[in-house]
Amino acid sequence: MFSAVKNKLDALTGDIASEPCVSIFGRLVTVRGMLLEIAGPVYGMKVGSRLTIPVEGQEPLDCEVIGFRDNLALCLPFRSLEGVRMGSWARIGATAIFVRPSAGWLGRVVNAMGAPVDGKGPLPLGSDFCNLRNRPPPAHQRGRVGGPLDLGVRVLNTFVTCCRGQRMGIFSGSGVGKSVLLSMLARNTDCDVSIIALIGERGREVQEFIKDDLGEEGLRRSIVVVATSDEAALMRRQAAYLTLTLSEYFRDQGKDVLCLIDSLTRFAMAQREIGLSVGEPPTTKGYTPTVFSELPQLLERAGPGVCTEAGSITGLFTILVEGDDHNEPIADAARGILDGHIVMERAIAERGRYPAVNVLRSLSRMMPGCVDEQWWDLLRDVRRLMAGFSDMEDLIRVGAYRKGSDPTVDLSIRLNDLIEPFLNQKKNETTTFSAGYKWLTEIMLECRGG
Repeated sequence: MFSAVKNKLDALTGDIASEPCVSIFGRLVTVRGMLLEIAGPVYGMKVGSRLTIPVEGQEPLDCEVIGFRDNLALCLPFRSLEGVRMGSWARIGATAIFVRPSAGWLGRVVNAMGAPVDGKGPLPLGSDFCNLRNRPPPAHQRGRVGGPLDLGVRVLNTFVTCCRGQRMGIFSGSGVGKSVLLSMLARNTDCDVSIIALIGERGREVQEFIKDDLGEEGLRRSIVVVATSDEAALMRRQAAYLTLTLSEYFRDQGKDVLCLIDSLTRFAMAQREIGLSVGEPPTTKGYTPTVFSELPQLLERAGPGVCTEAGSITGLFTILVEGDDHNEPIADAARGILDGHIVMERAIAERGRYPAVNVLRSLSRMMPGCVDEQWWDLLRDVRRLMAGFSDMEDLIRVGAYRKGSDPTVDLSIRLNDLIEPFLNQKKNETTTFSAGYKWLTEIMLECRGG
């Protein structure tokens, strides 16, 4: 009883403290596209400050200060500018933006503001105020990554083993099966909580992902953060911040959290829109310098917490490679930050194998330290034979290779026929580490005995 009252008092105190003592107002003087220029006491504003502009007949318009020019504050809105009038007053709010998550958020769908969008009523608020723009933990205070994490997907468990607290990228073109793979991970991964962000997705796909791919079982232990492609750039960017904030909240409670963001590329595109609006110079493919500074600030928030905490955030982030170019700027920058990459290829999907993971191009940097030595020889032999088949594939398929010319190539051909069912997995199917290694061992024994 006393604890419950204390929590409510703490929450009330936080609410009062977050409200400014004095209201400061600016005035809207210019609208350039989506950019608003606010005149007035710019000394009372900071980059990241929130402003509220009244709109007749509608909810007030929330904006964020993204820069300053000629004694004017440059702002971007969180929604359409329809109904905004020149000369409107802009009330200056707080700089730090907080949310108050709780375990009651599990099983819910929220927008980038942390408001429910699933029609299930209001969210229960917790007593902790969590900053959306938290800094990553200091490097010298972070814990080490944990042991192997069972993802429930055979090809990943065996060939791209992931550890608790590791951060991996899923690199893929459009329509290759990223969303289905994410739903398999959300349902099957051995974790306590899943935080899933759908950033820049088509509105139609949100319900399909939640109902068909994720399902009731997956949603029960998940929070889904949604910012569709039609929403403002600030909303799409903030959806990623909220996802990491919710992940940090549960991690700090000692939970093992699976953080899934689809997609990191659309977060970068939102930041590009913001940077170009404020006048940043475009660089490669139009991406502005702040894109490449924001990426590590976001991604480094995932991983183990400080050494005194038991929880971890295992991050899996999809990267949409434009034109299937895996060396485009965002993919290249993400590979340098993350602890490994999972490459999905259109050619594999076109052959009907899902998940369409290219084993030879995928890599987990934590794998050497988390796989038992008894399996290393097996994995090395399988990879060697798969690489041999890949080198000779064109000759084999056109019939230019004659059986018996090279025993190693003959072995790789037999392996290719046997391993396809192993690499192929239905979305409602799950496989443990031990079952995967056992099946792979049987494949190699049959291959060598054939």
